[in-house]
Amino acid sequence: MITEHALDFAEALPDGGALLGLDLGTKTVGTATCDAGWRFATNGRTIARGKWGRDRETLAALIAERQVRGVVIGLPRNMDGSEGPRAQASRAYAKNCAEAFALPVLLWDERWSTKSAEAALIGQGTSRKKRAQSIDSHAAAIILQGAIDRLAGGVL
Repeated sequence: MITEHALDFAEALPDGGALLGLDLGTKTVGTATCDAGWRFATNGRTIARGKWGRDRETLAALIAERQVRGVVIGLPRNMDGSEGPRAQASRAYAKNCAEAFALPVLLWDERWSTKSAEAALIGQGTSRKKRAQSIDSHAAAIILQGAIDRLAGGVL
């Protein structure tokens, strides 16, 4: 199941469960996870993006390790809400995830997630080099936190 609606996603997960957040870049995939009670998103690692088969293996290991019950993928919309090629690529990746892992997938509007992550890292005094290495995983945590705030807050 792939949805853009938090209510449908929550209904597919009646008992909650850990979630995996993904920020898809052209060269990397940022990861984040949250606790089963949907309170806190924590950035994970940044995966070098390759062919789907390699990504699938890496994500499958992470899903098994964290006992993930659902996936939240950032959907890059333009500022006017329209979708471009990157959004279509995210939809294709979501389809691959849903089929490969048999987990519900929520596509979450990711506008400003990378800018927010960068601002937070700058605020922490993180060097440019370290920011470049971790920006995608921090963006994934922002995407996932936005989704779980909506899910746990009951404003679906």
